[in-house]
Amino acid sequence: MEHDESRSDPFVAVVVLSGGMDSTALMAHYAALRKDIVAVTVDYGQRHRREIDSARRVAAHYGAVHQVVDLSGFGALLGGSALTDSAVEVPEGHYAEQSMRATVVPNRNAVLANVAVSIAVARRAGVVALGMHSGDHFIYPDCRPAFVEALRGLVAVANEGFPAPEVQAPFMTWTKAEIAAHGAALGAPLELSWSCYKGGEVHCGLCGTCYERREAFRDAGIADPTGYLDATTTFAAP
Repeated sequence: MEHDESRSDPFVAVVVLSGGMDSTALMAHYAALRKDIVAVTVDYGQRHRREIDSARRVAAHYGAVHQVVDLSGFGALLGGSALTDSAVEVPEGHYAEQSMRATVVPNRNAVLANVAVSIAVARRAGVVALGMHSGDHFIYPDCRPAFVEALRGLVAVANEGFPAPEVQAPFMTWTKAEIAAHGAALGAPLELSWSCYKGGEVHCGLCGTCYERREAFRDAGIADPTGYLDATTTFAAP
């Protein structure tokens, strides 16, 4: 049977792979669905560059095509975020605290998602998969259901007449503990993932993403495979 060039391929999924816990579980999710995965990682000049190395290892684990998109100059233009501006200190404490607003990178998910959409259209992939979840709603406006719905509309309009992919965010209403449990059940290599925003060689155990990571494993009742500089510090939930 000849391939219809006017239609997208429902068996191909472009997965936005940051290298973190959520996107690693997302890879496992689409591998379990028997999708041919194209993993897309964006280098936007982030401080925690270890996540890019983690993404490479996760993609290799699944034998996925891995595209690292170089937008490293982009982050240099986004002063004021702890993730792209070395003058801003990475805040510590629970992820939901107001101080974590310092980690917001303006419009980041819109940029990352649209890069993935462009690749999906070019490859005629049927799906673009995003890993945001309910816990992200505290801080990041581009992790909310309204953002995904708006993105779906934009993708349809911006690619009218071309085989546009379906934007999926299967973890949108899940907690991070539920994602951890799902990933573990599917054999996701969560030990390869990277969460810490401080950009060291070992998870600091203090920043919001480290706290959230530890909390997720604990609440899911799963042994945490992560090494932390501080293995005992805890923070009261808000």
